[in-house]
Amino acid sequence: MDHTSLHFALDDLPVPMVYATHRIIRQVNSAFASLFGYLPEELADRSFKMLYPGVADFVMVGDLWRTNFSGGRTYADERIMAHRDGTRFWCRARGKSMILNDPFARAVYCFDPIARPVDVHRHALTPRQNQILTLVAQGKTNAEIARELGLSPRSVETHRYRMTRQLGLKNTAELVSWFALTVPVSP
Repeated sequence: MDHTSLHFALDDLPVPMVYATHRIIRQVNSAFASLFGYLPEELADRSFKMLYPGVADFVMVGDLWRTNFSGGRTYADERIMAHRDGTRFWCRARGKSMILNDPFARAVYCFDPIARPVDVHRHALTPRQNQILTLVAQGKTNAEIARELGLSPRSVETHRYRMTRQLGLKNTAELVSWFALTVPVSP
């Protein structure tokens, strides 16, 4: 059998996947639609914006990906998304750009839900603080976070300090522990 001639439709894949052009959803599989509470046809030709908690989140993630996703590279992050019923959930988004000089022109994305509750304290943090907290929890340094977000390392350090104080914690280690402890333990 010639394996090079095998082709799969998105719906044949068991993981939530989507094909998009310029952040407009063109095709999704059933797993992706179900993750967000929609039927696949309800998402076709709609902006990804409808799946974010707010416009600011949509814009911020777009800026982050534009910076890190260019050149036909793959990129991944963790973020809060919105279900059709308005509930928010954590997921890991991974994507691959198919066009070297225009990362959003044609891309495929995979979304994996993360068993981490959207804590009420998280709503008290700004979208930028939530973004930095996620990257801190991934073990990234101030310099790495600064490069990824287009900030200075000092700005990242300031955000980390403010979050630590805002949440009543003593240091970054407690901040990361607090973040990790929001993941529920399975019975």
